[in-house]
Amino acid sequence: MTKIGLSSRLFISHLLVIVVGIGSFVIIGKVSSPRLFVLHLEQLEGRNFYYLRYARTQLVEGFENVWSRSTFWSFMTGATAAGGLSYWVSKRIMQPLTLMEQITQKFAAGKLDERMPTLEIPELNQLAVSFNRMASSLEGVEQRRRELIGDLTHELRTPLTVVRGYLEELADGRISPSPEIYQQLAKETKRLERLVNDLQELSKAEAGYLPINLQPVNLRPLLQSLVQKFADQLLEEGPVLRLECPPQLPFVLADIDRVEQVLVNLLGNAVRYTSEGSITIRAWTESGKFWIGVIDTGQGIGVEDLPHVFERFFRADRSRARHSGGTGIGLAISRRLIELQGGHIEVESQLGKGSTFRFCLTLA
Repeated sequence: MTKIGLSSRLFISHLLVIVVGIGSFVIIGKVSSPRLFVLHLEQLEGRNFYYLRYARTQLVEGFENVWSRSTFWSFMTGATAAGGLSYWVSKRIMQPLTLMEQITQKFAAGKLDERMPTLEIPELNQLAVSFNRMASSLEGVEQRRRELIGDLTHELRTPLTVVRGYLEELADGRISPSPEIYQQLAKETKRLERLVNDLQELSKAEAGYLPINLQPVNLRPLLQSLVQKFADQLLEEGPVLRLECPPQLPFVLADIDRVEQVLVNLLGNAVRYTSEGSITIRAWTESGKFWIGVIDTGQGIGVEDLPHVFERFFRADRSRARHSGGTGIGLAISRRLIELQGGHIEVESQLGKGSTFRFCLTLA
């Protein structure tokens, strides 16, 4: 069975409304008009127009004849005009929908820059705005997917090239096996393993599949243990690690394991890029939120790089980050973990003066 299109449905619905309206008018007029006309004649007869009673039949018949003719031509004229207007209105309504169909087909074919223009009908314009918002989101997803593939290929190429080079030279006998070579191979394979694990973690975090166990917790013991843990890794001539927070901290609604994962990443970056000065973990309450900041006096981040620090595989200094073993995914994971706990993370930095990473959590 062939389905009727929207344009035909609109046109038919308009015609039905017209037919019902005109039909109601004709029926009511047909029933009531002669009676009202006769009543009017009777009133005139009572006003010394008694001679009208002899012509009442002819007057009523003439009235009905004229009324029927005028009704017929009125019906034909009105139906034709209304039908034409209904057809025009249906076309006007269908034009933006047809345009949207064409644009969606282009969008499905890979032209992700196609957008709907502003429409006159408010409801359809709102639909166009929603479509454009969805199109922009999908275009961003596709762009990030391409960037992820390119960045992932770039990140995997370096350790794989190193491992393949050593293995080929060992197989050809150009170099002799030694503990240093095996250590280098183990280092590169660990880097590959860490990269794969970080990618899996990031994928789960962005998809919302990571389990988040929110409960009221006191984070002061965690902050103290992290200070002790990272203080043992710092050299005597390196930066000083300290904790600045009140003796009593309010309870916050958080997953303590995920908060520790974020802080370990932030502190690891601070230790990696701070050769002297200080690294401070600061905790405070502000505007009904609990804030934790990691402040360092390291090399800092340039103004042009600040908007991109939480993007996957982004590095302000690629060579140094790769040498130190960073994958460029940690901050992206950290941002998503904080968002899953109902907070947000931000950064301030000046090149050569240090960086401040801080995030907020909800008070319990």
